[in-house]
Amino acid sequence: MASPALLCNNICTRFWVSSLSQSQHQMQLLQRRRLFVKFHAQYKASFRLSPLVCLAARREEKEVVLVENDGRKRRLLQILLWTAEGIYIFWLFLLPYAPGDPVWAINSDTINSLIGLSLNFFFILPLINSVVGIHLINSPVLHPMSEGLFNFVIGWTFMFAPLLFTDCKRDRYKGSLDVLWGFQMFLTNTFLIPYMAIRLNDEEAESIPRKPSQLGSVMINGAPIVGVIGGAVCLISALWAFFGRQDSNFGSIADRCEFLVSYLGSERLAYAFIWDIFLYIIFQPWLIGDNLQNVQKSKEP
Repeated sequence: MASPALLCNNICTRFWVSSLSQSQHQMQLLQRRRLFVKFHAQYKASFRLSPLVCLAARREEKEVVLVENDGRKRRLLQILLWTAEGIYIFWLFLLPYAPGDPVWAINSDTINSLIGLSLNFFFILPLINSVVGIHLINSPVLHPMSEGLFNFVIGWTFMFAPLLFTDCKRDRYKGSLDVLWGFQMFLTNTFLIPYMAIRLNDEEAESIPRKPSQLGSVMINGAPIVGVIGGAVCLISALWAFFGRQDSNFGSIADRCEFLVSYLGSERLAYAFIWDIFLYIIFQPWLIGDNLQNVQKSKEP
């Protein structure tokens, strides 16, 4: 028969073993729980990250597609512009099918009309003769409709100067903007169309912005004045066409409109001015829109 001491020792041993097994079981459960929590956290993190990765990949794909589409669009526009330049040169200068005479068959009357219109540039000489009373050079008396149309287009061309010198893509044109604008004042879209095509070239990786010339600085700093002068000349040209030279018997407004229709259908210069007005309606908002986008980008942080 076991002694009380031996029974007590057996009971304590069993209790200790039972407690040890329970603590080991609890430790295993705790370790499993920690592993589960760790795995769950990693799973949630990967689940949250995967949409971000997919979103970033989609954005990159969209950017690549946009760049490719932009390149195709620019190439298409360049093809259209160079085609328009060819049509403009051949149709208005060389081919005999448009109203009036081509350059190679120009007559003396057209030359005298060009000289007279140039002398009446911006109505300076007529105003000096009639308002100031100075007659060192007498203003040629031409039909006010032809004078108005000529100065309207030249006044509009004058307003292009600030747009050219502030164009965000002007550095892609490697020539002189001073020379370009000077020729544009005389031959309008003959030189503006190529510029509009060249400015669509790919931007060079290491292009250094050119400093504006003295003429460019004047046109940039005086852009509001240039706009006012050009707009005033266009307005005066329209009024002059209908109401100018009342003392020279050019008829009523109806007579002048009838002359305008005949003038556009018989003179190559007048016919070309209609082309210029149509192209200016396209090119001026185009340049303004691109420059506004450039200003907005420069304001972004």
